[in-house]
Amino acid sequence: MKSLLRKRSVVLDGHKTSLSLEDAFWIELKEIARSQSLSVSKLVAGIAAREQRNLSSGIRIFVLEHLQNQGKQNIGFLRPNEIRSTRL
Repeated sequence: MKSLLRKRSVVLDGHKTSLSLEDAFWIELKEIARSQSLSVSKLVAGIAAREQRNLSSGIRIFVLEHLQNQGKQNIGFLRPNEIRSTRL
């Protein structure tokens, strides 16, 4: 089975560090960095400074929180029970 993770290098504190994330998270992370006029490495350094957990997990949480906040601003907030009751 092919891995869904993509390994990429970023520079943290002057050292190259490898991170493994799914493509969807890399795409969103790059978009967030672009929207804030930051390099991906600078954005990841900021995330690393606030995270106490595994950095890849911290990045996933950061991206999800960012998208959730964006969704609240753009389309309103759906609670989990509202999502479950919505038919697709």
